[in-house]
Amino acid sequence: MTSEYTSPLAERVATPEMLRLWSPQRKFATWRRCWVALAEAEKELGLPITDEQLEQMRAHVEDIDFVAAAKLERELRHDVMAHIHAYGLAAPKAKPIIHLGATSCYVTDNTDLILMREALNLLVAKAVNVLGGLAEFVEKWKDLPTLGYTHYQPAQVVTVGKRACLWAQDILMDVEDIEQARDRLQCRGAKGTTGTQASFLALFDGDVDKVRKLDQLVAQKLGFDTSYPVTGQTYPRKVDTHVIRVLAGIGESVHKFATDMRLLQNLKEVEEPFEEQQVGSSAMAYKRNPMRCERACALSRFLMAMPLHTEFTSALQWFERTLDDSAIRRIVLPEAFLAADGVLNLYLNIMENPVVNPKVIEKHLRAELPFMATENILMACVKRGGDRQELHEIIRKHSQAAAARVKNGEDNDLLEHLASDPSVPMTRAEIEDALNVRDFVGLAPQQVNDFIGAHVRPVLERHRARLGMRSDVRV
Repeated sequence: MTSEYTSPLAERVATPEMLRLWSPQRKFATWRRCWVALAEAEKELGLPITDEQLEQMRAHVEDIDFVAAAKLERELRHDVMAHIHAYGLAAPKAKPIIHLGATSCYVTDNTDLILMREALNLLVAKAVNVLGGLAEFVEKWKDLPTLGYTHYQPAQVVTVGKRACLWAQDILMDVEDIEQARDRLQCRGAKGTTGTQASFLALFDGDVDKVRKLDQLVAQKLGFDTSYPVTGQTYPRKVDTHVIRVLAGIGESVHKFATDMRLLQNLKEVEEPFEEQQVGSSAMAYKRNPMRCERACALSRFLMAMPLHTEFTSALQWFERTLDDSAIRRIVLPEAFLAADGVLNLYLNIMENPVVNPKVIEKHLRAELPFMATENILMACVKRGGDRQELHEIIRKHSQAAAARVKNGEDNDLLEHLASDPSVPMTRAEIEDALNVRDFVGLAPQQVNDFIGAHVRPVLERHRARLGMRSDVRV
């Protein structure tokens, strides 16, 4: 804790690796790597840059004097120029050639693309581990029947594992989306002030091939295969929207899962972990509030709203660029990734030790099963020579009466009334046989096997080296 405000995402939500990635140290060291890449490429293409200048630049990539940079920015009112001068103080022989031919967005935009790509790698690792936890849960509980719900009203029977496949399928889609977003990122490259490369054309005395080669070399040195073919001063701001929409999609998946878990915890069927010393309420000592899922829902709502900012930013760029994109992007890009990291971390934590209460699940199922079994009972009675239409009316009346008793707080005694009705040609034992809950789950267990085997396992195998991650929920 400090005496000054800091983002709750940093204090309470994001994991250390994501915080380090979006730290000032990583950001400004990456700026310097961009300047090194540019100087190296310019030297390779014939500009008068010495090995000594490059060595000084390489030697001082990490040792950033933030005090000096802050002082310079207060004087210059320009963050990039402040860091150019601060880098020049650390590498004085290189000072004349740092940022040669470049515009500010050369370092800011290329750095954002590098950091987003690395951040997406962190997210895909976390999402894959969530998927692995879900796969274990799904397979463990694939055969346990439970009430299915539509409209949050009892519907047909499903299994606990089959329901969890819905959560796993969402995360599986997120893994694919994260990878696609990461792989489609390109470098901003060395395009100059308005994207025309005019400054570099002047540096290379009109040699078009060298200017094109410079752009390619810079992209490669920064770890990209290609750069965007056309830019203004910035890379296309729709790129940010493409990426942030993927993060918002993670929020959708987590919110759906966490909401289901909150409903299940109210039913006492499935619960998030609750630690030995954990306090559920400051007033009500008995409570086991689903705090992880509640926090995940809250952060997911924040995350799902993030694309609005990038969409407005992209739509409102005037011609080659306007600077009203800068302040909002300083907030949106890191905060969106910190939030996505946080919700996946919470999801991972929940799936490390979810609590399933089979007896409660069975009790709720048994309370509703007589209604669900009436069609099976009707068919069995007809097979014994009964009249389908007459029996349907008899069962309907008994069902309505039983439903009224249940709503009055009494037990569901439908089966007893059916067994005692002389018009129903079945004994109580025969009726009980028609209530074999395994007959009501359809293909749920097989669907689990098919889904996990055909769709989940191949992804987990492809990411096998990333598996084994543990959550890091601090509060």
